[in-house]
Amino acid sequence: MPDLRQTRKKVKIALATMALVDVAAIVVYFSPLIGTEFSRREHLSQLWRELQQKTHEVQPLQGLDKKVPVAHKQIDDFYKDRFPAQDSAISDNIGKLAAQAGVRVGSLKYDMKDPEVLSLQPVHIEADLAGDYLQLVRFINSLERDKMFFLVDSVQLGGEQSGVVRLQMKMETYLKVGA
Repeated sequence: MPDLRQTRKKVKIALATMALVDVAAIVVYFSPLIGTEFSRREHLSQLWRELQQKTHEVQPLQGLDKKVPVAHKQIDDFYKDRFPAQDSAISDNIGKLAAQAGVRVGSLKYDMKDPEVLSLQPVHIEADLAGDYLQLVRFINSLERDKMFFLVDSVQLGGEQSGVVRLQMKMETYLKVGA
């Protein structure tokens, strides 16, 4: 027959150990090391706000691996469609836009700079234009909306005679180098 004294002794040791663990848990729960229930809730709320903030900050980066190739394609399309490969395309485009708006181009001066970045060569353009006010407004508007990339730097009033307004316009565009 099994020895009941040894079994009883083992059960008493197990119960005493469990009682000590319970007392230790109660002491830790009510000790100032853990804090009050209010401080624990406040800490939990702070951690929750931090989690929400970090999630909000990271949200634009989700799917970045798919966005990068799309952005590269959009950049390539922009360069292909908006920057001419030949300088004659610039004067042709300005002439076409002027004719559509009814503006007379007096002179065009080009100043080509050295290529700066990404194989683009800056081209500074000075134009003397003449037409009535509405025609000049249409020309500038069409120039800014044109498929070819133009930056209007300045527009100076040159004078007015019998309804014809003269403007000196400075603008800028870019040529693809090595195309």
